[in-house]
Amino acid sequence: MAFVASLTDLQAEASCLICLDYLKDPITIACGHNFCHPCIQQCWEGLEDIFPCPNCLHHCLDKNYRKNLQFCHMLDTVKQLLTTKSNSIQRKEKPLCDKHNLQLDLFCENDLELLCPRCRMSSQHLDHHLMPIDQAASSHRRRLKGYMKPLREQVELVENESETQKLKFIELMMTVENKKSELNFDFEQVNQFLSKQYDDKVVNLVTEERGIKEKLIENKTLLSGHISAIKHLLFKITEKCVQPDLELLTEVDTIYSRYENLKTPAVFSYEFTEDRWDLPILYFNLKRMISIFQVDLTFDPETAHTNLIISEDRKHVKYGKIQTNLSFNPKRFTGYPAVLSSEGFDAGRHFWQVE
Repeated sequence: MAFVASLTDLQAEASCLICLDYLKDPITIACGHNFCHPCIQQCWEGLEDIFPCPNCLHHCLDKNYRKNLQFCHMLDTVKQLLTTKSNSIQRKEKPLCDKHNLQLDLFCENDLELLCPRCRMSSQHLDHHLMPIDQAASSHRRRLKGYMKPLREQVELVENESETQKLKFIELMMTVENKKSELNFDFEQVNQFLSKQYDDKVVNLVTEERGIKEKLIENKTLLSGHISAIKHLLFKITEKCVQPDLELLTEVDTIYSRYENLKTPAVFSYEFTEDRWDLPILYFNLKRMISIFQVDLTFDPETAHTNLIISEDRKHVKYGKIQTNLSFNPKRFTGYPAVLSSEGFDAGRHFWQVE
């Protein structure tokens, strides 16, 4: 049994750690492990800078491997030795029955078990079809070989399906990239559309503002003239009232006519034109939802790090020099620049958008 174990170790040493078959064109890499030349090439295909050993994961800095000529010569000798010794072991060390310690010489086709002479006499195998080992082995060898073709076809089929899946994966990635490009294009168009609408609305607003300003100035001029006319008429009436009777009655009709024809100009009032945006309904729904869940937050100065400067309305914070005039507070952050909100919550999920 010790020889068999040694034979197994020798066979393992002569095998490639990748394909598990006898080494073909053996090479040795930097860490000292041996592999088939084609196997290590395939394993490192597509890698750059660092090439890990498939066995110990040692990082080889380049593909600097050397052909193991000594192993090449030893390999044929090892194969011959393994073949010769394996045949010899099979001839000398025939398996024995675990129950009766007798040589196994029959095979039960019903239970697919090896039997010794005493096993065949048991009631368990009396009615079973028994065959000599060499005939049974020949029969089952043919049967197993019959499995090879459909299995190879199955492997080929699965490999084709796997290749199809790879193509579908690539197709999926390309589709997603195309969708991203389309989305980027659409959003760019939307941005351009919104930008143009914004410019148009600003131009309209400025134009309307200019027109309203002109009308306000014109109305202001009219009102100023009307005030001057009233003041002048008031002065004339005051002057007339203190004149002697004859002078008072002279041209008094002019004053009455001016008073009766005095008309106060209308005060100009204005309203901006209702200007609606041509935005999708989803935008307004989203805006309405945001307004529903929007929360008014303020910073808590007592928790602010000494490098954080909080505005008077406690809505803005900026990073600056250390503030030395702050009172000590155990709630204040000291390890890293941070600040808490004055408002809190007890449960639920909460989100903030911070500018």
